[in-house]
Amino acid sequence: MEIYLTRIAKRKTYTIGKLFIAEEEKPVYFCDTLEPTWRDYKKGEKKIWGLSAIPEGRYAVVISYSPRMRKWLPILLGVPNFKGIRIHAGNTAKDTEGCILLGENRRVGMVLNSTYWVNRLKEKIVAAKERGEAVWITVR
Repeated sequence: MEIYLTRIAKRKTYTIGKLFIAEEEKPVYFCDTLEPTWRDYKKGEKKIWGLSAIPEGRYAVVISYSPRMRKWLPILLGVPNFKGIRIHAGNTAKDTEGCILLGENRRVGMVLNSTYWVNRLKEKIVAAKERGEAVWITVR
């Protein structure tokens, strides 16, 4: 299963994106995303812990237990210079700490109904894994 995160609004304190899932041929819009501030690492901008969006790239996704959140959540593997990047619920950039939040971008700088969208994505990832498929996310 392929997941695509396309960043559409790179603001001073947050980044809004659109998440697409390609379970068959064509990627289909799934929900909106919220991340911390995007930084242009290719031009030498520096990561600030908890306040920086991850670099563009393609990452494996698995579901593992998060002791901090006390639940099973998707985690991105192999993100350069980042550890523990999860896809989880939250509403504002303060909730991200570098991770990707899912929801509906109905208010400026926020996502709503986040828990619903995270649960739906987890169901899709689990189903893909049960079919023996690898799950990848491409962030662009």
